[in-house]
Amino acid sequence: MSSKMKVDALQQMRDTVERVELSIPIKELCARFEKLYTGAVNDVMREMCLPDQALPSGIVPLRDEMVVCGEAFTVKALKDPTMGGELELRVKMLEDLGEDSVVIWNANGDDEASHWGGVMTQAAIKRGCRGAIIDGGIRDTKDILSQDFPVWSRYRTSNGALSRTKLMAWQVPIFVGNVIIKPGDLLMADIDGGLVIPRKIAVEVLERAEGIEANEGEIKEWVAAGMSAREIHDRGGYF
Repeated sequence: MSSKMKVDALQQMRDTVERVELSIPIKELCARFEKLYTGAVNDVMREMCLPDQALPSGIVPLRDEMVVCGEAFTVKALKDPTMGGELELRVKMLEDLGEDSVVIWNANGDDEASHWGGVMTQAAIKRGCRGAIIDGGIRDTKDILSQDFPVWSRYRTSNGALSRTKLMAWQVPIFVGNVIIKPGDLLMADIDGGLVIPRKIAVEVLERAEGIEANEGEIKEWVAAGMSAREIHDRGGYF
């Protein structure tokens, strides 16, 4: 019997980025998700035995009213005191940004540098990017806000990235918290934080979440009409 550790199946699952064609155009899909809220979408994925798709709770929006949905554009960075080549890498990364994308940035636990700022925001907008979710820091906050670009982050700082952190890769599978995100997955975020929706189930999740939201509207009408919690429960409602 071979003593070689069998990891091929896991490697295939973790390393492969499958580009699944969506049955709904991406702009329509994103617009419909943005009319929902993350709680309903999270509940749908729990029904589908995916209960851990929420991004870490410390990643919050710059403004409470910010909402975004788009295709994941993944970025991975690492704490690094050297500076050689960093600006060139950032240029290449920004040039690769696609329309209807949302940048999702793994800073690998760095809590001192800014990983996103005002000029990067302007460049992302020019590329048709819909927003950015930074598991790290941002700066130039007033500039970002003035551009009306949805951004989520863990902290703010005046520290620049150069001499503190370096890009490692982009458009590769990454972790943010304990959630695995692959390029092209759907990202959704609002006042309650961010969610990762695996691309291959995105349409199914959307349609089920829209049904749940419609059902919740009916439940709220029952509550307003004075029905008891037991009556609402017996009708199939929930709280």
